[in-house]
Amino acid sequence: MSLETLTERIRTVVGTESSMTARVKFDTDEGVVFIDTTQVPNQVTNEDQEADCTLEISAKNALKMLDGDLNPMTAFMMGKLKVKGDMGVAMKVAQTFGG
Repeated sequence: MSLETLTERIRTVVGTESSMTARVKFDTDEGVVFIDTTQVPNQVTNEDQEADCTLEISAKNALKMLDGDLNPMTAFMMGKLKVKGDMGVAMKVAQTFGG
């Protein structure tokens, strides 16, 4: 799986408007996916910018999470997902990407 594929999948899930108002970074083994939902339309890029919450996860597991094959809370408990920063934002991400 490529970073481009993951970025497009996340862009589809986030859409142009989101109830989340935060800057989130997925830090994967293939690169970074940065999500900025503080503006409309939402921005999803591969730029490594400062975020309110950084999620460290493999690209493979990120895709499983998007497909619903990996629960974000389970991934966190198993150490497959590490959270740095605002835990409240991480919970909103879990609802958005794991639901």
